Amino acid sequence: MEAIDILSVAANALNEKKAKEIAAVKVGDLTIIADYFLMCTATSSTHVRALCDEVEDALEKQGLRPHHIEGRTTGWTVLDYGSVLVHIFTRNDREFYDLDKMWSDGEPVDMNEILKESLGD
Repeated sequence: MEAIDILSVAANALNEKKAKEIAAVKVGDLTIIADYFLMCTATSSTHVRALCDEVEDALEKQGLRPHHIEGRTTGWTVLDYGSVLVHIFTRNDREFYDLDKMWSDGEPVDMNEILKESLGD
């Protein structure tokens, strides 16, 4: 599965579970860590867990399991799918760590294209 396909499945899973401020940035030219960072905001720690579960379920249906999960009991959980890192934050943690700004040199992904199916286009 290509990185953009992983990104699409994960982003749509987040959207289905009402994640806020879904954003992605292409970072492959800036780091060897991943090709894309996918970020979203959850409304509570319970919502963080629900979003993580939804992404895991959606990608597992595609035959993918995360290589690693970090921060399961915190306000910032990272699901590592190799070429795509999914960052799920509470509002306070997203503002504090500000990955959006830290990786602003990356290429923003047009989420209208990625979330097209969920938006009814």
